[in-house]
Amino acid sequence: MAKFSYSVVFVSNMKRSIAFYRDIIGLPLRFESEEWTEFDTPGTTLALHHSETPATPESGDVNRVGQCHLSFTVDDIDAFHKHLVAKGVACVRPPQEEAYGRKLAKYADLDGLPFTVSQPMGGGPQ
Repeated sequence: MAKFSYSVVFVSNMKRSIAFYRDIIGLPLRFESEEWTEFDTPGTTLALHHSETPATPESGDVNRVGQCHLSFTVDDIDAFHKHLVAKGVACVRPPQEEAYGRKLAKYADLDGLPFTVSQPMGGGPQ
């Protein structure tokens, strides 16, 4: 059986992206270099890999076939949302309760990569 171990995000500016994921999102830094950086996250590792190839612009709340995004779980999504917006993070969709038992919001990182943040709402899937 294979074990899922890494999510890799290709970034245009390593220092800027490290600051975003460490200082704004709050992930603990494990290792840093000009080409590869790792964050300690429970269950898997988020890695940043430098790339010179620009991302295709993404707009709106669209989940396109063949793409994926990061998703984080927090205890208080409203407080986390205020924190992200105060730091200038692009909010694609503000926090909303979903039928499947989570409150979910969608944002974009500094290179336009979409990511979601959610909070379990009483008995929903963790």
